[in-house]
Amino acid sequence: MNTKPHIVFIGAGNMAGSIIGGLVANGYPAAQITASAPSQEHLDALSSQYNVATTKDNHQAVERADVVVLAVKPQILEAVCSDLQASLKDKAPLIISIAAGVETAHIEQWLGKPLPIVRCMPNTPALVSQGASGLYANEQVSIEQRALADEIFLAIGIVEWVQDEDQMHGITALSGSGPAYFFLMMEALEDAAVKAGIPRENARKLGIQTVLGAAEMAKQSDLEPAQLKRNVMSPGGTTERAIESFEKGGIRTLFDDAVGAAAHRSKELAELLGKN
Repeated sequence: MNTKPHIVFIGAGNMAGSIIGGLVANGYPAAQITASAPSQEHLDALSSQYNVATTKDNHQAVERADVVVLAVKPQILEAVCSDLQASLKDKAPLIISIAAGVETAHIEQWLGKPLPIVRCMPNTPALVSQGASGLYANEQVSIEQRALADEIFLAIGIVEWVQDEDQMHGITALSGSGPAYFFLMMEALEDAAVKAGIPRENARKLGIQTVLGAAEMAKQSDLEPAQLKRNVMSPGGTTERAIESFEKGGIRTLFDDAVGAAAHRSKELAELLGKN
């Protein structure tokens, strides 16, 4: 007899597909997963690849749900939640939202009653099972439900919990938007290497592997990044000269401004999305 909770995904886009794929790859029974979405093409792809149940009817999907993962765009989340009110009237599944910027209080309001809600900010490396997900749980979430949320998102990377929902704005600015910062760095490094005489194809491969290798070193090391940086620098050497150039150019201020701007925009979007 299968005792695993039944997980329902409302939405069948790339992130939902990545989470489902991660769960199945980690041994979660496909029979305990259902996906609901308006796109038959997306549903057929999930059914074919992972052998999960699918439907275009959200009400049918949540009938026996222990967990409902809201994997839809923030702009339509209110409509989706409001439509589910009747189906959840006599149920209290764990609700997990991966819609950026939407606060748990608003989700609870749109669903029409107090429910256990986990808010998650995953990021796009989840598509290759290297995600970094920040999570926040409201007071209704039990220890067992937190463990279940852990299981779901550990299937696509690492998980970090925050105690204050306001910290989710910083999570959004750091890991949510963060992949784009590193893609920008890779783009800039590649262009600079080409100017230094390296063929573009070689520059791209070397640049990407260098970023990957540095990240893996930082992940495996007990040393803080500042010390790892110093370990690469020889007095009077090439790395020291490059780091001096970065510092002189104000790289720390640029990162402060960029992360601050992203966090501020996250707060603005939360206010806009919750106005109704």
